[in-house]
Amino acid sequence: MANPSKAKGTTWEAALVAYLREHHNPAAHRNVQMGRLDIGDISGYYLHALEAKAEKSITLADYIAQANREAVHAGQPFGCAVVKRRMKGTADGYVVRDVRTDVRLMNRMRDMEEALQDVDYDRWHDIDAEHREAA
Repeated sequence: MANPSKAKGTTWEAALVAYLREHHNPAAHRNVQMGRLDIGDISGYYLHALEAKAEKSITLADYIAQANREAVHAGQPFGCAVVKRRMKGTADGYVVRDVRTDVRLMNRMRDMEEALQDVDYDRWHDIDAEHREAA
């Protein structure tokens, strides 16, 4: 690839897809770029349009605006940027959202957990314990 910056971005996207496939969703994949109707760099991050960024100069406001726009195009409720951390592995990257998006995500998680507790407390308890142990 003639453009080193593009190569760095492609490498970061591939690393993210591999990580997501192993730890989150085996169907995660890179998206074909669609210009002004782009749907994010990677699909398969549950409920999110994911914008992958591996740049020396980090501009969070631009990343979040792009991720939120692409979430609308992708029909996903949330957008996020996953920013490569210099000199670190994939798991040490940063997932970034604006506060508005994060509060909507936390409200959804709270409401879904309360609903599961109401319907099947034992199942909720088992899932809660599993995730606490993994932390």
